[in-house]
Amino acid sequence: MKILSQLKTSSFQLALLYMVVFATSVFLLLAFIYWRTAGFMTAQTDQTIEAEIAGLAEQYRGRGVNGLITIIRERVARDPNAKSIYLLTTDDYLKLAGNLTNWPQKAQAKNGWVNFTLEESVGWSGPERRARARIFEVQGGLRLLVGRDVDDLNTLKSLIETAINWGMGITLALALAGGFMMSRSTTKRIEVINNTSRKIMSGHLSLRIPTRGTDDDFDQLADNLNQMLDRIVYLMEGIRHVSDSIAHDLRTPLTRLRNQLENTLMSVDNDEAREQAGRAVAEADQLLATFNALLRIARLETRGNSADMKPVSLGLLVSDACELYEALAEDKEQSFRQELDEEVMIEGDRDLLFQMVSNLIDNAIKYTPEQGDIAVSVRAEGEDAVLRVSDSGIGIPDSEKEQVFQRFYRVAKSRSLPGNGLGLSLVGAVTEIHQGRIELSDRNPEAEPPGLTVSVRLPAYPSDKRTAKSVTANRLSWEDSEATT
Repeated sequence: MKILSQLKTSSFQLALLYMVVFATSVFLLLAFIYWRTAGFMTAQTDQTIEAEIAGLAEQYRGRGVNGLITIIRERVARDPNAKSIYLLTTDDYLKLAGNLTNWPQKAQAKNGWVNFTLEESVGWSGPERRARARIFEVQGGLRLLVGRDVDDLNTLKSLIETAINWGMGITLALALAGGFMMSRSTTKRIEVINNTSRKIMSGHLSLRIPTRGTDDDFDQLADNLNQMLDRIVYLMEGIRHVSDSIAHDLRTPLTRLRNQLENTLMSVDNDEAREQAGRAVAEADQLLATFNALLRIARLETRGNSADMKPVSLGLLVSDACELYEALAEDKEQSFRQELDEEVMIEGDRDLLFQMVSNLIDNAIKYTPEQGDIAVSVRAEGEDAVLRVSDSGIGIPDSEKEQVFQRFYRVAKSRSLPGNGLGLSLVGAVTEIHQGRIELSDRNPEAEPPGLTVSVRLPAYPSDKRTAKSVTANRLSWEDSEATT
């Protein structure tokens, strides 16, 4: 799989593109060399034949036909290997002189030049070889063929072609291997950046991308990214500090204001004044809840992955949360169904997980009308433990499903209902700490309202690490902590 992933990298594709360009250049160069070499050797052969023809023509002009026959016989006698080919015949192809017996009938003529095979049909007694010759007519109706054995030349051309093919194959193989090695080196450095980036995104903001000290382009990129991260962390810390300071500074006077309003509520006898004081106390409680939620989210984002992770039975935890909210659902005459698998285990912080589940169930009850339907389930799906909370409430439009996890963001349909827009922000922060993911979908897209299904997928705790003791301990410790609070 690593090799397949290596082939998909942009560095390997760039190396492959360079290989194609380089191989094409090498092919064109070798083709030019072959064309020039083969053409030069063929031209030399043709020049040799032309020179022999010129000599024979001179002998014919000086000595006539008998002299031509004599000189051909002498040349054949001086060439026992038959590198030169001669054949002088009459008009009806009767042999007069030469080292061939018959006129080559299968010869391919082009501009007076013929290429044929020296074989038994032309009176050749040795092994078959290739020949090239020139044909012209002599006065008196005679036909003369003068040529050369070009079998060695063709063999040399074949060797050159084989060498070019092997050279191209070796070039492609070396280019491919070089591209793979080069892309592998580049991919390793990119993977270092990716691994560090993933760790930073998971909450380790103090990490930085390592450099080699070579001051190459990767080191420069790493330095720029590290400086950008330093700046981002500085700005985030500044914003978080301001937010925390505002929340801390305002929470104390709000608490005092609420206590004073509550004292006023208890001391006044006027019904109208008591009603106004009660509304003021409720508003103060809402403000305090908002500030507490902000501080809680800030603490979660600061903690990153440093939460107290222990094996937890997600089914038991959700069952405890459902017990707290069943009465609230009954008050609104809502159907509250549960399908919980207590064998589903995860590794997480029990307190944070309980807050997350409570927020989801509270939202479902709050945004579902009276006599509505709510379903809570916990089950194992592959390597994930999945918590689903479905309701028949107002739902969330598709265009806003990604935005509801932002702080203070509220769907337009829910603005008239109580809330501060921080519930799902806290759910998102807890899910991120536990390396999970959230999916929002319509419960019934064809209905109006469509309702909402929130699916929280968390990594399941490995089955080989589970023990009955740990499950029992989690349940008891949670019950103890709940009794303490």
